Amino acid sequence: MSDQRPIGIFDSGLGGLTVANAVNHQLPNEQMVYFGDSAHLPYGDKSAATIQAYSIKICDVLLEKNCKLVLVACNSASAAAFELMKAYVGSKAKVFNVIDPVVEYVSNHYSGKKVGLIGTKQTVGSGVYEYQIKVKDPSISFSALATPLLVPMIEEGFHDDNISEAIIEQYLKDPALKDIDALILGCTHYPLIKPEINKFYQSEVEVIDSSLIVAEALEKYLEQEGISAEKRINDHHFLVSDITPSFEKAAELFFGQKVPLEKHILWE
Repeated sequence: MSDQRPIGIFDSGLGGLTVANAVNHQLPNEQMVYFGDSAHLPYGDKSAATIQAYSIKICDVLLEKNCKLVLVACNSASAAAFELMKAYVGSKAKVFNVIDPVVEYVSNHYSGKKVGLIGTKQTVGSGVYEYQIKVKDPSISFSALATPLLVPMIEEGFHDDNISEAIIEQYLKDPALKDIDALILGCTHYPLIKPEINKFYQSEVEVIDSSLIVAEALEKYLEQEGISAEKRINDHHFLVSDITPSFEKAAELFFGQKVPLEKHILWE
């Protein structure tokens, strides 16, 4: 069995492009339709109800594009809207998030160890990672730190410089992350600053990049469900709810190559 329909991927803006990039390399036969809700970013400081409203609207767009699966490439939306989206989409498409594969990875590799997480206020405040990890393996010690300055810092192009180094160091020195064995990057923007985080820890702490783990888990899931594509026959499609010159430049950085963006307004 195979299914040539595209995979829909959405995020509050750019961050999900790190996941899309990983999926593109891991699953070269799959076509992607990406939706970045750039008009409403960031999601991390919005209420759960607001994120749910945006997520359902974006589901409609991806279903109109005949997507066989919706990958919620946003930790904030995965935390706030995943169950609602599954119920809303029903049998029309599969729904996949960025949290479950990481929880599975941590439970398989860090039993009895201490694991930290950095993410947005919404992701950390939801407690979803801690709850799911404790359910999988109560022996894992878990602590999370909200790092709200990192997303705007990255989107404004501040990484691999003195400003980003100072902000990252200030967060990672927080007592909540003391003596951890691994750090989950709980936001899809954060892989862009993974080298700086590795530098801070001098490779003594594993920095868990969800984009790579999600792409591998998605490949297995598509095979299990019998909905992998045999060969990509159409180009990837990138939709955003707002386009600015800085967004176009940043999109290229996040995806690793030039990205042709098409504006699609969610609400008239």
